[in-house]
Amino acid sequence: MLKEVPLSQGGVTIGRLPDNLSHVDNLAVSGHHAKIYWDNDKYVIEDNNSLNGTFLNNRRISKSALKDDDVILIGKHTVTFKDTWHDDAGAAGAKQVAGPAVPTMEATMVLDTKKAKEMIAAATAASASAAPAGQQAATPPPAPTPGRERTGTLAILDGKTDQKNYVLGKMSVIGKSDMASIKLKGFFAPNMAALINKRDNKYFIAASEAKIKVKINGEVIGGQKELNEGDIVEVAGVKASFGYQD
Repeated sequence: MLKEVPLSQGGVTIGRLPDNLSHVDNLAVSGHHAKIYWDNDKYVIEDNNSLNGTFLNNRRISKSALKDDDVILIGKHTVTFKDTWHDDAGAAGAKQVAGPAVPTMEATMVLDTKKAKEMIAAATAASASAAPAGQQAATPPPAPTPGRERTGTLAILDGKTDQKNYVLGKMSVIGKSDMASIKLKGFFAPNMAALINKRDNKYFIAASEAKIKVKINGEVIGGQKELNEGDIVEVAGVKASFGYQD
């Protein structure tokens, strides 16, 4: 195993460029290849329109839910998804855990080019054989989320950004990298300062790494923190107010 990447921020970006949380230095991997994030009650992998595609258990996907021991193929490398939260849930009994499930993602990074080609060929063959099934191969639509869907916003109060107001998606990156949705300006601004992710109709923020401090209403937070309407967020020299669209 090359490394293990915990999903403690609620989302991980994978790609060849160094501003990804999981950096894979290989020409077969796109700059911002794919992302894994929390969506309602599960983790999801989504391909970022990569050139060579993202494969899950030998099947090319654009977006798919993840389960324990799923094998993801990205370029010449495999990533094994380990859902350790569900494994621990039974042993934990009645213990209450604040926040979401936090599985870990094990990056094994051991496939050679020949094995990668074999997996891609197997995926192509499986896709071709499943084609006549038509509607049987279709993925069922997700169950509707109860309650009114709310969309979060960030209004910049102080600091250098490319806009003054932002609408938040499932996963919003604060930084100056090309993949950042809340883009910081300035020579010393970090490529990735923090991540805001949405789950269960709520928004949570976490620093991208330990050395970066995130404050909410003047207090430094540790790990993930739920955002409430009117909260003042400070990170990387930027101050912003969190709220919801009407």
